[in-house]
Amino acid sequence: MAETAMKAIGLIGGMSWESTAHYYRILNQETATRRGGLHSAPLIVHSLDFAPIAAMQSAGQWDEAGAALNAAARGLQQAGAQVLGLATNTMHVVADQVTQDIAIPFIHIADPTADALLADGYDRIGLLGTRFTMEMSFYKDRLTARGLDVLVPEVDRTNLNGIIYEELCKGIVREPSRLIYIEAIERLAARGAQAVILGCTEIGMLVDDSTSPLPCYDTTDLHARALVDAAIN
Repeated sequence: MAETAMKAIGLIGGMSWESTAHYYRILNQETATRRGGLHSAPLIVHSLDFAPIAAMQSAGQWDEAGAALNAAARGLQQAGAQVLGLATNTMHVVADQVTQDIAIPFIHIADPTADALLADGYDRIGLLGTRFTMEMSFYKDRLTARGLDVLVPEVDRTNLNGIIYEELCKGIVREPSRLIYIEAIERLAARGAQAVILGCTEIGMLVDDSTSPLPCYDTTDLHARALVDAAIN
């Protein structure tokens, strides 16, 4: 029997390009693992210039940012994408706008993360991310709707956010910043968190299970694998 063709994955990336590069690697590695041989992922990437998007974030111009991402999504659909992913946690705040007039399946980044946590038996979890992800309700609400109790850092949010934008998005990985994140995770653990979501696609550059005091759920890795799963099935 002939092998079923894999659906083309459309990826809205560039926010930042550092994490989009990780997506590209994971998407292709997971495809090769799942399909064997010389298989790689059929992939269409629209990599946005992050500077204007980041400026819109800071200014609270979410409608404008959503319109830019929706244009990218429509372009990917027109280019032949059959499954759609948005390679950033923060910009899922405008997920409804991104998917307006989009007919192909959209894989929300929080869903495979919730699936993995629940499968492993966790129900009280810490959430790290940009200040938008930690302070706004769009992400926490989606996790809470799945029955998860979500904790966010009570202190150092500005510091944690600054490390993402000023260092990780520029490919800078510093040991003092790693220690700041580890301390934030320790504080979440002291409040009862059983595991921690790396809820920004760059945080996995800084901490993982080998350095974290709690089990880490890396949204970049989980989301990329879910996109491959949707493209194969």
